[in-house]
Amino acid sequence: MRPSAPVTPGLVVVDKPAGITSHDVVARVRRLAGTRKVGHAGTLDPMATGVLVLGVDRATRLLGHLMLTEKAYAATVRLGVSTGTDDAEGEVSATPGAAGVDEQQVRDALTGFVGDIEQVPTAVSAIKVDGKRAYQRVRDGEQVELEARPVTIHELVVHDVRRSSVEGLEVLDADITMRCSSGTYVRAVARDAGALLGTGGHLTALRRTAVGPYDLAVARTLDDLAEEFAVLPLAVAARAAFPAADLDAQQARDVRVGRPLDLPLDTLTGVFDPDGEFLALYEPREGRARPVAVFVQG
Repeated sequence: MRPSAPVTPGLVVVDKPAGITSHDVVARVRRLAGTRKVGHAGTLDPMATGVLVLGVDRATRLLGHLMLTEKAYAATVRLGVSTGTDDAEGEVSATPGAAGVDEQQVRDALTGFVGDIEQVPTAVSAIKVDGKRAYQRVRDGEQVELEARPVTIHELVVHDVRRSSVEGLEVLDADITMRCSSGTYVRAVARDAGALLGTGGHLTALRRTAVGPYDLAVARTLDDLAEEFAVLPLAVAARAAFPAADLDAQQARDVRVGRPLDLPLDTLTGVFDPDGEFLALYEPREGRARPVAVFVQG
């Protein structure tokens, strides 16, 4: 279903289903919006579900700034089995089992990742290695070794630990929720917890519950969007994601032509004209507020 009128620039927060790629979702939203100018603020694996933030029209320029924000997840970690992708879609690579591990050890191992850590991304990530995605190198049969990078896990809560048997192998499943910095791999947490416990580990379920201020409460399924396609207007989206500064008429005119402002800012800030229209993102630099991205023409 294509919209009957031009789509308002803004964000579309999708509740992605399992079994399709993020690029599949982008393609579907392009058809629904009637424009090819649709982008995403970070992908989700095909297995994963949940919040996928897309930008339509001019809002695509906002996405790069949103990609750096905090994210939240709910996941199930299976200890006792390792896979080549650190999730349930990969081939099993080792089956140490989890017979010798108790619930408290699992809780201690997982919550021990909270804080600033150095994390080696999963080999089947979208990180580029010499211009080629790591996952593509793995698919091509190459051995991929990625360097550790700093990430922050703000909170990791273990809600339940269950012991079960899978094809005669004793495993432990842990349901967790996690808040973390952009660039953190939940699959790598499962892998590393399994390595720490000597059991191996991978994810059997992953659901992203929030990207910055956008959570499942504002997310819509693709079926919902097919019934009624609507966007979160640019001004609403910007006020939710960034501190806001409301300008007078002269300041707004200056912003429209990209001039710096004598405006006290502490961080990246959205600036708005007297009528509430979102104009630009400004940041404090060299003693003044200077434009990072202007979203309106002069």
